[in-house]
Amino acid sequence: MSKKVAVYWPGDARQKPNEVAVPSIETATAQIERALRKLGRTPYRVEGFLSKPHEAIAKLGPIDDPIVGVFVHWVYGPHTTDGVVGKDSPLLLASNFSGKWPGLVGLLNTGACLESLNRRHSRIWTDSEDWTTDDTFMARLDEWCSSGAIRYSESAISQHAAISEDAVARARRVADGIRRKRPLIMMLGDTSMGMINGYFGPQRLAPHGFAEHKIDQAWIIHRGKSIAEKRIDAALGFLREQGVTFHWGEKDAEDFSEADTREQLRDYLVVWDLLQEFGADCLGWQYQLGLIPLRPPSDLAEGLFNSKCRPESNGDTVATATEADQGNVVPMEMLKRLLQDKGLHQAVMFHDVRWGGEHEGRFLWVLLNSGSCGAYAFNHDPDTLRGAHSYRQPAMYFPTAGGTFAGESLPGAITWARAYLKQDVLWMDVGRGEVVKLPADTRDAWWEGTTRQWPFMAADLGMGRDTLMAHYLSNHVAVAYGDVFGEMVALSQELGFRVRILEDA
Repeated sequence: MSKKVAVYWPGDARQKPNEVAVPSIETATAQIERALRKLGRTPYRVEGFLSKPHEAIAKLGPIDDPIVGVFVHWVYGPHTTDGVVGKDSPLLLASNFSGKWPGLVGLLNTGACLESLNRRHSRIWTDSEDWTTDDTFMARLDEWCSSGAIRYSESAISQHAAISEDAVARARRVADGIRRKRPLIMMLGDTSMGMINGYFGPQRLAPHGFAEHKIDQAWIIHRGKSIAEKRIDAALGFLREQGVTFHWGEKDAEDFSEADTREQLRDYLVVWDLLQEFGADCLGWQYQLGLIPLRPPSDLAEGLFNSKCRPESNGDTVATATEADQGNVVPMEMLKRLLQDKGLHQAVMFHDVRWGGEHEGRFLWVLLNSGSCGAYAFNHDPDTLRGAHSYRQPAMYFPTAGGTFAGESLPGAITWARAYLKQDVLWMDVGRGEVVKLPADTRDAWWEGTTRQWPFMAADLGMGRDTLMAHYLSNHVAVAYGDVFGEMVALSQELGFRVRILEDA
């Protein structure tokens, strides 16, 4: 392998997050350069952030040397993939393992995007202040420098599980229902923020029993004009009666008002009308970037759709995946149907894998997404919205004011899943775990160390840091309260997905 190593900065498409990330990325870049030099390599920098796909093509495309990307904040997958596809030179994604800025989230998304394009790469991470003092990190980096790849233990991966006869029967019942009437995903917009790994399209969905129908988000603006104010009045009154706490006008949210929440409810009602008009079963919503300069964020609406208790409810949840992520909405709908068949509450939560840490001898993941978590996580009562809070979305990412749908997730057994594209076919990862209630001081430190305005879940996913970071193929995960692990494995197999089970011994 060449002694020269190119180091580049994948970026957000928005200027402000990149600007804020400069101190962190400068520090991390100096660390990886120092580590490479210690191993006898000569690093050099690719100039500036790659914040558009064409910049990746122009700046990474001509490089034949080994390449290292530095991930310390949220970045878009194509800002790497479009510059490196069609080549097989050694590629390494490196992250500081920190919750403050979602660099590990960007690494996981980019890794999944590369995998969906069959582009080989390796991953590396550390939480050490001085990266060269982390012996495991240095050994892995040395392996990459020597061979062009890092091999990770696959002892936590299996493709089989012991499944009861009852679980198999339940999975077959649900599969038969899907075959009789295939679930229709209503797609509001297209892929969001470069998550090309989260879109499968009708050609890949159809063999597994799902259909999609795309609707332009511009319909939200057009149809919103005809939403009667009395419907918005009733919706807001319902939220207040059911226990939602609105944090209007608070510190760092002075521009967040009741009027913004009313506009979010206007959009909720438009989308609810569209879901009924098209007979859709579940929803993928593009969320950021599509209408972000024109409308308030969709998080409040997404949290409501993932709740049975909501304005104009038909008594059911609508499995809703933010960022139009089919890799989450497909398992969310599958888990929902299994839960219903088993007599459990059907809400399924959408989360980012944001960060993780040790607590009382267990490795817990902080699951944290801006709003696609239903109220059931906060209260375990399907008939109320108590415990739900709406904070102003951080202005750096959301210039148009609007609220989240947030709270602290209650403890309980969980099943989690994720669909993804690997080797040109659809796979399903399935696991089980437990949501843990943390002591208040630990909870607050972890929550404040990530994004306090977003719903919080501290979860043992059955796998620690290194298994997930090495092998997981997304930054998103679908989480359901209740044990339907065996049923989800069987249903995934019944519908033709290849299945992986990720579970540390």
